[in-house]
Amino acid sequence: MDSFFQHTYIYTAGMYSIVVIALIVYLTIFEFVTRYGTWTEIKNGNVAIAMATAGKIFGIANVFRYSIMHNDSVIEMLGWGTFGFILLIFVYFIFEFLTPGFKVDTELQKDNRAVGLISFILSVSLSYIIGVSIL
Repeated sequence: MDSFFQHTYIYTAGMYSIVVIALIVYLTIFEFVTRYGTWTEIKNGNVAIAMATAGKIFGIANVFRYSIMHNDSVIEMLGWGTFGFILLIFVYFIFEFLTPGFKVDTELQKDNRAVGLISFILSVSLSYIIGVSIL
């Protein structure tokens, strides 16, 4: 199987496919963690939730970028990517903890774009910290 992935196009298509599937699975998990229907809210024009979701997508992809760069096997790459995703879920709970004056999910549902922007920035910035620490 390793010789199969030595061709650049096949390797790229394989990594792309694995990460897209992981992204779908991880966004589904995020859907269970939040109190709102992400895609319904986005369909209805909720920019705050769109920003928060964009940050999650970017964060997951960025963690996988580092994971692909630093791991030779698909299993290690998925392991580190999954670990990074778990840490990104903690970012969500940390943000909620650091804002005792309001509920993040409620504010996002109200289309509070300030909360959406902070959520986006937290996911993106901490994905770099997670990513750079991947061995």
